[in-house]
This record gives sequence, structure tokens and C-alpha cells, in this order.
Amino acid sequence: MRLLLVEDDATLGDAVRDYLVELGHVVDWSKCLASAREAVTEPFDIILLDWRLPDGSGIEWLRGLRVREGLNQHVPVLVLTARDQLDDRVEGLDAGADDYLTKPFELAELAARVRALSRRADGQSHAVLRAGPIEVDVTARTVRVDGNEADLTAREYAVLEALIRRPGRIVSQATLQQLLYGFDGDVESNTIKVHVSSLRRKLGRDAIETVRGMGYRIRS
Repeated sequence: MRLLLVEDDATLGDAVRDYLVELGHVVDWSKCLASAREAVTEPFDIILLDWRLPDGSGIEWLRGLRVREGLNQHVPVLVLTARDQLDDRVEGLDAGADDYLTKPFELAELAARVRALSRRADGQSHAVLRAGPIEVDVTARTVRVDGNEADLTAREYAVLEALIRRPGRIVSQATLQQLLYGFDGDVESNTIKVHVSSLRRKLGRDAIETVRGMGYRIRS
């Protein structure tokens, strides 16, 4: 998944980013609201948002995001903050947050909450996503085809997860590039095609459909 981390604490931001990247996520890190405003012109799966930022309130920014039509208006948001009073939690949730995690927190719990938010956003109540004979366990990050485990690279898995989280929907090559590599990724023009071709060899030649001129879609 592609995540936006909005956090000004360098030590915490480094730890969160590195941990989530190790789990296979792409993390774009904004250290202030000005940077976050620029970032949300691109698609994200989840936003991790600090409350107090150098140039304003993350909660006020969230209120604006929720009422502004367009990209990321409905993206799940997990608020990360040291403000742990009941009134603070109520304010954050009423502003449009989907979950609330108080500092200090364990990184394993953060990752679990990210997975839970993703499942709810996808309309899933469990961690296993299915499309025909393909099963993806997004917690264990394993893939099975007809019950047999498939050995995927990290990038191949990321492409498959992006598609299987959007069953029946066409996902453009540009969207896949953005979701996989973030702002700083070095992406060649044929990279996604190469990953899709490799996935077809491992999952079945008909597993992923090419919709000419539009993108890719996983077959259900």
C-alpha cells in the first residue's frame, strides 16, 4: 500500500517509515502541512496524521480534506498524537479520523491498525483477499494459487495487492506506479508491464487482464 505519513518528529518519523517500508509499504513522509497539501494531489491508501505540526493543526487540515471534493477525500486517516484525553479523541474522530493511536505506541500495533483500516476500506472483514484461485494473505504477505504458495518478489506482490484490493476495477499503469514507488521512486516506462508479465507466469496467464489504453484488472 502507499501511505502518507504526516509527522514532524524526525526520530519517530524515521522509525515509522522504516518499519512500514520493511513490511512492504511505500511511505511518503511530509514533515509539515504545506508538504502534506502538495502530497494529497496523489493517491494514497491510508494517511497517518500527527495532530500538532509546525505550521498548524493536523485535525483542522483533516476537516478541510473531508469536505473537499476530489482525490483522497475519503482515504482512511489514522491520527497519531500524544493528546490522550477523551475530549481529544472525540474531537479527532468527529473531524473525520477513522482511528486514533496515542503516543508513545508500539510499531507492531501501528501496523496492525493500518491493516485493519485497509480491510475496512476494502469492505473486508478478514486478512485474506481472493480472486478466483488466487489467495493473498495481507498480514502474512503470502500468495497461494489453487492452494500452492507462489514465490513473488516484493514489487510483484505490491502490484498484485494493488489489483486484488480493487476487484473488478481497472487500475491504470500510472496509478500502479504511484502506489508502488511514491514520489522518489525511479520508474522506467515498462516497469509495470514487466511485473505484470512475471505475475502471469506465476499465477496463470489469465490472472490479470490488460484493458488496452486503460490499465489492468484482476480476473475474479
